[in-house]
Amino acid sequence: MTGELGTLAPVNRSGRPVGLHKRSTDTGGARGLLEEMLGRTARGDQAAFGAVYDAMKSPVFGIVVRVVRDPAQSEEVTQEVFIDVWRHAARFDPEVGSARTWIMTMAHRRAVDRVRRAQAASEREHRAATRATTRDYDDVVESVERSLEADRVRRCLEDLTDLQRESVTLAYYDGYTYPEVARRLNSPLGTIKTRMRDGLVRLRDCLGVSR
Repeated sequence: MTGELGTLAPVNRSGRPVGLHKRSTDTGGARGLLEEMLGRTARGDQAAFGAVYDAMKSPVFGIVVRVVRDPAQSEEVTQEVFIDVWRHAARFDPEVGSARTWIMTMAHRRAVDRVRRAQAASEREHRAATRATTRDYDDVVESVERSLEADRVRRCLEDLTDLQRESVTLAYYDGYTYPEVARRLNSPLGTIKTRMRDGLVRLRDCLGVSR
């Protein structure tokens, strides 16, 4: 990187270029140097890209962290910005604005996109949690209702005569046919039908079921 930039900017003791960092009275020269490095980046010059990265990393991170807030995510976004710079440097048009403005605009857009994606993900998680909670609540309510209904039916069955209760239980809860109920209870089929009809009427009235 040093050899590539040596003719364009002074170097420090370690041999790194300082022309993109130092505050100079010739701000136009510093700006032009950054644009030249960006142009070289567009042609695949990795050393020039390194110079752009060194010059712009701090300002890019600064604008990103102001939007994103989280330092770790801001580091990720900053890296994404410079990946975009490397890939799309050829899109930079010096006639439209400075290289710094182009990069900072890209950084701001990336930061805003990260915040929007995080908000969207949070909203999706909230909706999913709400749906799950609602389902759990509905399941509990349904279970309680079934339990209460079963208790009501048991109480009402206790008010029937023995033959009515046995007939209704065998036919409607155990699935036996009328003839099978008659045989199991050793009673005439007609009697079973009458007792079952009377039992169902009393059961309906007890449960408050309208006719």
